[in-house]
Amino acid sequence: MNLQTSKIKKCPKCKKRVKGEGNKWRPFCSERCKMLDLGAWASEDYKIPDESDEYGDEVENNGDAQGGLS
Repeated sequence: MNLQTSKIKKCPKCKKRVKGEGNKWRPFCSERCKMLDLGAWASEDYKIPDESDEYGDEVENNGDAQGGLS
């Protein structure tokens, strides 16, 4: 399989073009980018939004478009 038929992706950390097939650090280009990304998660640089308001109280949603507020 040549480079033209294999899938070329961009490393999510450094944006370098990298062949996906056979890459042991996939989707990253190297162990360095993989570890930098892991470190970013560990230091909470990346966050998944939750369903709480700015004070940490759970926001109640009764299924309507306005989040249960009348």
